[in-house]
Amino acid sequence: MPRNRAIMASKGSYCIFLDGDCIPRPDFIARHRALAEPGWFVAGNRILLSEALTADVLAQKLEPEQWSLASLVSRRGINRIAPALYVPLGPLRKAEPKRWEGARTCNLAVARADLDRVDGFDASYSGWGLEDSDLAIRLIHAGVRRRDGRFATGVFHLWHRENDRTSLSANQARLDEVMRGDRVRALRGLSTLGVPVHA
Repeated sequence: MPRNRAIMASKGSYCIFLDGDCIPRPDFIARHRALAEPGWFVAGNRILLSEALTADVLAQKLEPEQWSLASLVSRRGINRIAPALYVPLGPLRKAEPKRWEGARTCNLAVARADLDRVDGFDASYSGWGLEDSDLAIRLIHAGVRRRDGRFATGVFHLWHRENDRTSLSANQARLDEVMRGDRVRALRGLSTLGVPVHA
């Protein structure tokens, strides 16, 4: 799994995940760093761009990460503006510490030590779907809690055709097994790459 190889190649103590079809705002890293806290992973959210708006962004080399709030409000082709807002939230960011739903690695940050503890992503999942949820559930099983990154770390997600979902039912069965139990480590994780993980 490419993300496990990226984790192995990383040198830092904190990993921030972003998908290749997502555009972060200039302060994306700074916002995640401000929310980083030992024992917690941070799950952000995204603004979905329509097919037409994505085509305009690519053809005209537009920079949605620079768009003002007023520009977003008046623009067609986005599903919501809330992820572009900044609201401190304070203790509300820890209101759902065991909620795995909606945690996606298109916008997720977690300490490298916690990734090592759960052995990273599980490469048992094939094709599209649910490996993000699997990681979040195993982190929670390991005692790592969720901190809400909404209203701070939102990214812009470019439209693309849906990926092949023929493996979704098999992936769902794998996820169901993880949810029913208390397993922490991936079945095929970082340790299967043959390179020692951080101590």
